[in-house]
Amino acid sequence: MTEGANETGLKVVDAFDLDDELRSILKPGEMLKDKHGRRHRLPRYFYEVPSLDVARTTYLTTHFKLIEFAQVDIREAHRLQSYPTYIPCAVRILASYLQRLRESLGASMHVAVNGGYRSPGHKLAESATPHMWGTACDLFRIGTTILREQELIQKYNKLAEDLSEDFWVMPYGHHLGQADDHIHLDLGYITYIPREISEDRMEVPQQKPRYAFEERRRVDRRTLLPEAISPDRPASEGEPRP
Repeated sequence: MTEGANETGLKVVDAFDLDDELRSILKPGEMLKDKHGRRHRLPRYFYEVPSLDVARTTYLTTHFKLIEFAQVDIREAHRLQSYPTYIPCAVRILASYLQRLRESLGASMHVAVNGGYRSPGHKLAESATPHMWGTACDLFRIGTTILREQELIQKYNKLAEDLSEDFWVMPYGHHLGQADDHIHLDLGYITYIPREISEDRMEVPQQKPRYAFEERRRVDRRTLLPEAISPDRPASEGEPRP
């Protein structure tokens, strides 16, 4: 995990190992059409968030906590309105991009409630949106500025686009596909497969779920002496091989 992250780590789960109700909500691996009729495969790997306290204390980057992307409204599927809840692993990528934008702006950025992850079971989920992949967010405030004016929204949209061509911004307006009270940023339909996961089985649930705990991401492997690794034993995950 990134520096400052919760020391306990997060459990990475294959959604095919979850119970029937959760699978029916998350729809892992299913194809879903976007508003243009293009088909996208829904994410399969999720972070399991066991409690509100963990969501509030887990940092994805220096300034962005997991809770900012996991807050939902009453239109979300009832099962995901309480803990444990689940959020696609690609949220880490979104947080990294937002961290870069925050550093560029020199001001705090605030994600709206229900402005991060939304499941396919959300009551307003009519077609695929990057929110379902954990790679989109809606910002309602930057610093102390509430984003309600066209000039401000267009200003920050342009700053985000100038920072990275990977960002897609929703244009200002009052119609479907536009925004007049927030900034929508997304990275498209990114599917992230954590290194902790082995993809050695078909996309069907198994009798005994396999879970993986996320390793600490910033390990100085130079501190591991080469002589400490015997050529007669296999290196464990994260160790360099001789």
